[in-house]
Amino acid sequence: MKYISYLTIGIFFGIIMYKSEAASWFRIYEMFQFGSFHMYGIIGSALVIGVIGIQIIKKYNIKAIGGSEMNLHPKKKSIARYLIGGIIFGLGWALAGACPGPMYVLAGAGYSSILVVIAAAILGTFVYGLVKDKLPH
Repeated sequence: MKYISYLTIGIFFGIIMYKSEAASWFRIYEMFQFGSFHMYGIIGSALVIGVIGIQIIKKYNIKAIGGSEMNLHPKKKSIARYLIGGIIFGLGWALAGACPGPMYVLAGAGYSSILVVIAAAILGTFVYGLVKDKLPH
């Protein structure tokens, strides 16, 4: 039953992303060309909601759905890890025209060419798992 609720939430999220044009290659292209505020507004509102949500979780010590404690630890500060990772992520996003969430939305919308991008993302994740011990974390 819980998987059906996850699937329902995912479908609802995908519809919202598609209808808001957050999965649109043209909107993403506009964002990287600084031609439109549309995507910055979506990303910025998600950031604000996320920050507020984390602060509420910390302040009221909210538990996870299963009743377990949420462990929110601060990340290690390092310029190299975020700079290199951000550049790789940004290049992939710009070349593919989609970040990980919209990739699946585009597949669901019938854009079959995105399946190549999804396969490459899965391969990249696998390769990262193989070499992560050798990277500057």
